[in-house]
Amino acid sequence: MVNKIVRWIFALLGGVSGALLFHNGAQFYEGIANNFWYMVLGYSVSLLFGGLIFFLVSPLIIKFGRGVANWIEQELSKVPTSDIIFGSIGLLIGLILAYIISRLLGNIPFPFIGTILSILVAIFLGYLGVSLATKRGQDISLLNTFPGFGTEKDCEKEIEKIKNDSSRPCPKILDTSVIIDGRIADICKTEFLEGPLIIPEFVLEELRHVADSSAALKRNRGRRGLDVLNIIQKELDIEVNILDHGFEQAYEENLEVDVKLLKLAQQLGGKVITNDYNLNKVAEFQGVPVLNINELANAVKPVVLPGEEMEVEVIKDGKESGQGLAYLDDGTMIVVESGRKHIGNTIEVLVTSVLQTAAGRMIFAKPKKMEGKSA
Repeated sequence: MVNKIVRWIFALLGGVSGALLFHNGAQFYEGIANNFWYMVLGYSVSLLFGGLIFFLVSPLIIKFGRGVANWIEQELSKVPTSDIIFGSIGLLIGLILAYIISRLLGNIPFPFIGTILSILVAIFLGYLGVSLATKRGQDISLLNTFPGFGTEKDCEKEIEKIKNDSSRPCPKILDTSVIIDGRIADICKTEFLEGPLIIPEFVLEELRHVADSSAALKRNRGRRGLDVLNIIQKELDIEVNILDHGFEQAYEENLEVDVKLLKLAQQLGGKVITNDYNLNKVAEFQGVPVLNINELANAVKPVVLPGEEMEVEVIKDGKESGQGLAYLDDGTMIVVESGRKHIGNTIEVLVTSVLQTAAGRMIFAKPKKMEGKSA
């Protein structure tokens, strides 16, 4: 039904277009323009001919239009909503500035040049507005979302308040790496982690630099970190505070982020949440408590003991001859002895030994049928 209505609308537009073309052409021929019946016949034929052409061509136009609309919809679905909003605002501001400048360019003695310059200025400022707005939009959103503590005195007061308030849980200070990792949001959802969560301004600044990186992978990781902060602040029932530049001014500006992080933890009497191995070791050396996300992930993996049986799918070859590799749902690797011939199959295995390393847990097993034969 909709297609029919659209086709008739196209036919009407085609008829009107044909009549307008005949009207403009007839002005050049006085014999036709001054003859009433010629004009009536010309309008009728042009109206019917233009409407017929547009009616016949309309299915192709509708199909093309739908294809373009679907492509635009798919591309926009890949863009975050915040980028669309900020990009639209930036485009509007850029076009307003372009309009103001184009009024000045209208005073150029050569109108043709002024028109071309106006178009170029509109394109340039529109692109610049969209680009700047989308790149800085996340920063603006975070600055409006997280309450800062302003001046150095305010920051010192807040630090003392956090440190001396015995009724509140121990403050947890987030490292850049753990924010980018993203698992901190899932841990907060389980309510195993109590706030307040502290995000220093220098950590947020480092995260902004990562999000603005020219490298696509690094930029995506930074933006994921910003999304994680927004989720923690807006969707989770946990206290989140951001320490402004007041703290940073109390120390040398050229100190590394990790050093500032440990100094802040000592000053607040809090704990650092990280998954950075080197920061973890330095914090232990300085006596700063650390909550390591990787250690937590290893700790909650199911315990497997030698002699247990399980079903696994052998996926690929192992390093040694004849070995096959399988994985548990949590990512734990299982090395199956003589498992190469079972690649692609789900088999029962018997756990022979478990090796715990700094990188995680490895399980060694052998096919259950092989164990039965050896017995």
